[in-house]
Amino acid sequence: MTETEHDAGKRPLGVGMVGYAFMGAAHSQGWRTVPRAFDVPLAPVLAAVCGRDGTAVRAAADRLGWAAAETDWRALIARDDVDLVDICTPGDSHAEIAIAALDAGKHVLCEKPLANTVAEAEAMLAAAERARARGQMAMVGFNYRRVPALSLARDMVAAGRLGALRHVRLTYLQDWLVDPDFPLTWRLRRERAGSGALGDLGAHIVDLAQFLTGEPIAGVSALTETFVRRRPVAGGASSGLGAAGGAGAGDGGAGGAGAGGAGTGRVTVDDAAVFTARFPSGALATFEATRFAAGRKNALRLELNGSDGSLAFDLERLNELSFHDHTEPATSSGFRRILVTEPGHPYLEAWWPPGHALGYEHTFVHQARDLLDAIATGTPPEPSFADGLAVQRVLAAVEESAGKNSVYTPVPPPTAP
Repeated sequence: MTETEHDAGKRPLGVGMVGYAFMGAAHSQGWRTVPRAFDVPLAPVLAAVCGRDGTAVRAAADRLGWAAAETDWRALIARDDVDLVDICTPGDSHAEIAIAALDAGKHVLCEKPLANTVAEAEAMLAAAERARARGQMAMVGFNYRRVPALSLARDMVAAGRLGALRHVRLTYLQDWLVDPDFPLTWRLRRERAGSGALGDLGAHIVDLAQFLTGEPIAGVSALTETFVRRRPVAGGASSGLGAAGGAGAGDGGAGGAGAGGAGTGRVTVDDAAVFTARFPSGALATFEATRFAAGRKNALRLELNGSDGSLAFDLERLNELSFHDHTEPATSSGFRRILVTEPGHPYLEAWWPPGHALGYEHTFVHQARDLLDAIATGTPPEPSFADGLAVQRVLAAVEESAGKNSVYTPVPPPTAP
């Protein structure tokens, strides 16, 4: 059964995706599943997927459920059956693809971080604002906002359950770079990725901090470090991580290494970033993002402390939220577990009976649902390109502060929608 047959009577929305590796597979899962889980107003049709390697992208199309394959993103944008362009490429191509797609009349979903630089993100927001006047929507893919427990946490903070916010602490720890012989992929090259753990992991926790508190970060004081400064160059000319035709050069030698794949190349991004931050309300925050935390695979943890209570979350237990109500008597108060699986919890009306857990992949289904709703109703989606730019400005301030040996660096205020 095709998507159109499954949603007979609903207006189809043709989706074209650029990139087909890790994020491409996750986004594909979201688009395939959303009309079968939620009563969405539009019927997403997986029209075409794009990648540079013709053989590989055709195999990906068959595996992931796409009707056609393209080897140039410009051809994908030009297709009449593509109404929305979903960008899952390295950051160096986000701005070019997104702006071209918006200017061509398409809706856009772009993976995080929005861009590699503030200037690129500003240009993308300008294109999104032009497109918004024509009824097109643009959204950045911060999928962790769609974890039901974190959406519930946002609701609880907004309802005043924590009182006046005092502290926010967030960490995102991985270990896949601990081995010094791990090869020099595109994620370790500034010209492709923009930054290292800071953009890859730090972008997520910066966005969550601003999402959960409802406040922009006002300034930061930061340190970054690259622990392994040279790495073996991968054997081939491409990393195979899903960049698409015209989106940039292959992942061959860097930093003076030979193009044939021998020797080592220079790592030009951070391996870890730690920083403190201040919110306009006076609340303080601490952040840590690293790909060198041995034994930690995808450990995103956060805690918010306020005058009336606290909230804590651990991605490795993503169906749970810990809450402490500080207004209760001390003799009976303490952190309690909220199992976020009730039908009244965010997004849970579409899934299983209470107590039946969801997983990482469901966040992309929820992301697709929210974007389809926004397009159908003409409501600007969140997180918007303005939200993506706000994160980009924080990342830039972190790098500036780290370059000045952690001098406090103000973050420009958010751009008005």
